[in-house]
This record gives sequence, C-alpha cells and structure tokens, in this order.
Amino acid sequence: MTSDDLPGAPAGPLPHGPRADLTARYPLGSSATVAELQDDPYALLARLRGSEPVSWLPALGGWLVTSRPPALRVMRDAAAFTVDDPRFSTAQLVGPSMLSLDGPVHTRHRDPFARPFRPARTRERFAAFVRDEVDRLVGGLAPAGRGELRGDLAGPLAVAVVAEALGLDGVDAATVRSWYGAFVEAVSAITAGGSAPERSSQAYALLRDAVAGAIRDGAPGSVLTEAAHPEAGLDTAEVVANAAILMFGGIDTTEGMIANLAWHLLGDPAQLRLVLDEPGLLPAAIEESLRLEPSASVVDRYATRDTDLGGAAVRAGDLVRVSITGANRDPAAFPDPGRFDVRRANAGEHLAFAHGPHFCFGAHLARLEARTALGALLERLPGLRLDPSRPSAPHGLVFRKPPHLHVLWDV
Repeated sequence: MTSDDLPGAPAGPLPHGPRADLTARYPLGSSATVAELQDDPYALLARLRGSEPVSWLPALGGWLVTSRPPALRVMRDAAAFTVDDPRFSTAQLVGPSMLSLDGPVHTRHRDPFARPFRPARTRERFAAFVRDEVDRLVGGLAPAGRGELRGDLAGPLAVAVVAEALGLDGVDAATVRSWYGAFVEAVSAITAGGSAPERSSQAYALLRDAVAGAIRDGAPGSVLTEAAHPEAGLDTAEVVANAAILMFGGIDTTEGMIANLAWHLLGDPAQLRLVLDEPGLLPAAIEESLRLEPSASVVDRYATRDTDLGGAAVRAGDLVRVSITGANRDPAAFPDPGRFDVRRANAGEHLAFAHGPHFCFGAHLARLEARTALGALLERLPGLRLDPSRPSAPHGLVFRKPPHLHVLWDV
C-alpha cells in the first residue's frame, strides 16, 4: 500500500497557503490536546487514523502520523525525514548523539555502542547478571505478600543492568535513577512545547563526571571501555552524550516495558491463565504488550524537503511525529487492535523499537529483562494479581507506563 492508498486520506492536493489553513483541513488534529494524548489517547488516535492518518496538531506543533504505512515510510527514509535538527529534544539536552544524527556520522556514533548488544553477546554478557538481579529483587519481595512492581522490580532491574553495562560500579542506583528521571522529565517538557528544567543540566554534569571516571578506570568488558577505545573514533564528549542516550533508553523504556507487560497480563485473567498453563507463551505476551502499549509512544523526525505523506502536504522543516501507539493499533495490520491477545500471530510486527536506521539495538537485552522478570514473578509469587484498592494505568505523552503498579500475592 502506498501513501496515496491510505484509508481516509484526503483526496487531491492540499492547499499551500499559511499554516493556519491546516486547522480547517484537519479539524480532529486541530482540536486535540496534550492532555488527551497523555491520559487516554486510544480513542483519539483511532479517530485520527480513520479520517486524518497524517494530521496537523497545533498542540504538538507539527504533524502526527497514526497509520502504519506512513509511519514506516517516515522511520525508514532518513533522507526525507531526519532526526538531525537542533529542535530534536535529546539534542537540546546532551548535544549530538546517535539518536539525533543521520547518515555516516550516525553510524560512527552508533556502532561502538551497538556491537556489545548483538544477540549472542547479549546472552553471554547479561543473561546470568539479569537472572541474579531478578532472583535478588523477587526474593526480597516474596515474604511481604504485596509490592509495587514498577518501583520494587522493573526500575531497579533496569538501573542495575545499565549501570553494569556502562561500568558505573561506583554510582549508586538512586543516583542513576535521579539522572534518568531528570532526562525523562526534560524530554517530556520539550515535547509538550516547554523547556527543560534546570535539574536536567545538573544531572547531565554529574553523569559526565561519572562517565569520565568510568572511562579512566577502564572496566573490562564495559560498553564505555569499548566505545572510548581510540579505534572507535569517538571523543570523550561524544562517548558521554551516547552514554546518556543509552541510559535514557535502557532504563526508562525497559522499566516501562516490564511494568506495561505486568499490567496487561495481570489485568486480563484469561490471558494470564494461558501463560501460566503454557509458559512458552511468555515471549509472545511480551511482543503483544509491546504492540498494545509501547513504553516509548512517539518518535520525532523533521522533513528535509516538501513531500506528500499520506495525502498531507508536508513542508521542509516541519516536525513529523510518528505515533508508535497509533501505528501499532492499525486495524489494517492488527485485527481487533485494542485486544490483548498472547496468541496474536503477527504481534512481533509491532514498531515499539522503532524501525529503520534508528531501530533500538537494545531490544534483545530489554526482552531478556522482561522475560526473566515476569517469568520469576509468575513462578515464585503464587496468586499474583493487581491490587484492586490501588488501580493504575499507563500514562504519559512520550513515555507511557503506569505511575505505580501495586500487586498482591499469596503467602
């Protein structure tokens, strides 16, 4: 299907007048609010996908893509839709990095960090560490009969794995969490049209000092040691910027991935029973949870030239924001898209790890963490269930996860 064949795409060319004209052309997008997208965006995204699959949203200052085919086109075509723009949120925080560069310079920044996360090396380097951390965390929870899975398991696990990968042995987990919390807050503020809070700059300065120390210490096997090797071709400032991106992606999105998976499974007793009866379905449940509620819900690109995208006249310089959540619920690809189905045959075709040159190279490690964590929870905490007195649900504009996830189990 080409961009001109999208269901609901406006017929004929769009006007080339002032941008104010777009509010009449895209009434659904023009009336959308940031609050809707943060709180419960699914109905809005479905309406947009049905009649304005590439829509103009003044609340976001650009276009929002909610249909799968144009989403794939935007993420695949870095020549037409780039991250290399000074408005890109993470570039405002840490400077140029693998996340905000394209072409050969992107490859130069990415490859030294990506090599340690290839599937075989991921298993060899991290499987035992993840298993030991999960055993420790779940073992600490087990006697209580109640807990909060995001703060007591998902977050600490993600922090420990990233600190281990980077060789930040001398930095305590609370400090690492405070750093990435400041980065998440800043990116969310920039995405919503605001500015980064001062504490994000302070956090980055502390991270820079810690990374510089880790590089000096040269912990064997750490990602930083490999990336800082002269043959990698990165200077210290570039290593620091990319370490911040790895921390940013490796902690918050993995924490959200684990929390969302637990929320989906425990919130659907029938699907939970399928996984309990057939543990081999857990990997499929992970993919279906990633499809239904990706922890990173949008990605940003900037148009490098005037182009037609799904019937929308995108101009050079326009912000083009892909709703991963919207594309993952496109009924043309995923029938009955709002249903959590661990037996969905094509759940793995989701876009939760993005697509194209910026596909997340930490996907294998994130899946390993989620599979190990949920497997241990279901095996070691009998009767695991959501606490009905403290409900929660995923929330957030860019990073979506439950603010808390209180659970009970039998002891």
